[in-house]
Amino acid sequence: MPHPLHELISELANEAIPSYCTKVIDPACQGDQCIPLFCSDHRSLETRICNVDLLVLHSNRIRLIVEIEESNVKPTQIAGKFLTSALASHFIHDRHGDSAISKDQRVVFFQFVDTTRLKVKSAKRRQWRNIERSIQSILPLGGIEEYRLFCGDTEEFRGSARQTVIDAFSQACQ
Repeated sequence: MPHPLHELISELANEAIPSYCTKVIDPACQGDQCIPLFCSDHRSLETRICNVDLLVLHSNRIRLIVEIEESNVKPTQIAGKFLTSALASHFIHDRHGDSAISKDQRVVFFQFVDTTRLKVKSAKRRQWRNIERSIQSILPLGGIEEYRLFCGDTEEFRGSARQTVIDAFSQACQ
């Protein structure tokens, strides 16, 4: 199944994220591995609490977590993705030595929400801004110090919002 927004955000991340960082990319974003996060440094089904869409490692520590919502854009989905990532403490995957990679001192969380299916007079964008402000008001939480919610469709992210996203990716990795 194609995921056009996932693929575009991954392209922008590839363009903006410096080479000294490691990008881990989910298959929906045209990557080649799932990205499980765990609530402990022990890898098990009991400690795995979520999979994310894109992860950036800096000095072998989690620096940036990215979630992309193309279909379920309800508040519970948006806030739930943030919370499970905040509750997670480690990324563990055999491609990365099967060792527990912990969060950096400053973790950034970006969430992209697709507007393609919104009705013309939808209140969703304003609702999402309120969710963004509410999440920002409780930070830091679980090592996440910065949260940004980007809303738009592939046309916006290719056009007017493109540079904003590229700049955000670059700054998150510094």
